[in-house]
Amino acid sequence: DMTKIVEISEFGGPSVLKITNKNLDKLKPNEVLIQNKSIGLNFIDTYHRSGLYPLPLPSGIGLEAAGEIIEVGSEVKLFNIGDRVSHASMPIGAYAEQQVMPEEKLVKVPKEISYEDAGAITLKGMTCEYLLHRAYKVKKEDVILFHAAAGGVGQIFCQWARAIGCTLIGTVGSEEKIKIAKQNGCDHVINYSTQDFAKEVIEITNGKGVDAVYDGVGLKTFEKSLEAIKIRGMFLSFGNASGMVEKIDVKKHLAPKAIFLTRPSVMPYTAIRSDLELSAERLFRIMKEGKIKIDIAHKYSLDEAQKSHEDLHARKLLGPAILIP
Repeated sequence: DMTKIVEISEFGGPSVLKITNKNLDKLKPNEVLIQNKSIGLNFIDTYHRSGLYPLPLPSGIGLEAAGEIIEVGSEVKLFNIGDRVSHASMPIGAYAEQQVMPEEKLVKVPKEISYEDAGAITLKGMTCEYLLHRAYKVKKEDVILFHAAAGGVGQIFCQWARAIGCTLIGTVGSEEKIKIAKQNGCDHVINYSTQDFAKEVIEITNGKGVDAVYDGVGLKTFEKSLEAIKIRGMFLSFGNASGMVEKIDVKKHLAPKAIFLTRPSVMPYTAIRSDLELSAERLFRIMKEGKIKIDIAHKYSLDEAQKSHEDLHARKLLGPAILIP
């Protein structure tokens, strides 16, 4: 049985994404075969494609999808044929009509949540879960700063932070994104391409700085984020959309204010099955309560994989996007 997949055989720009038809390997005892219904488009996919996070080639691409189990291996215990599932982890290869996955990487999707929403939110939503509840436990009385508040992760993060009740300052890169950030729950929004966000933050917090900075942007925001943080505050560096922070100077960057720094990502926060289940359960519960609404910005076909990456780089997407096989 041939299945359509997107594959890379070299690292580079969006043009290295190629459509191919392949026979999938026979299921191992602990694996299931999923008919993908909705595939998440994530910034990490561009790191895999470009070689920033190198993969053995040739390789599929994509870490997130939601779909229906159509076949199970001989020893599968957690799931049955017909179950609605999603995932946001290795093994890589979600840009595909069908995908083989080890059962322990999957979570059940409640029937109240559509495949499209599940495919758009599993990775971004579990990212927000560990950022708000585990890497740093946000309290109602906290003031926090989140960069790129109008992006795919940002929109979910802002809504979840609003549900917690903390004070949220968001930064965005353009005027049109200010409204999006406000609608999703930012109390204050700063355009960091025209304003000095550190200066604005210090003003908003009456000179104190924020309890925590959430930075998925990286190089461009690193130094100013340190300025914006309070004494003994927490710096959560969870991405590098503008490039990697190459060197951290402990004496210069952390010592003056005794700053806590963590570099969390979804893998270590969902590596243990019980953590994965906890994270997904929290996410799907808050969605069912209606406190997080997904506004899918764009739906691409698998054939439009190249275009989806071009749009991602051009910062054209005002929210989460998916590929529909």
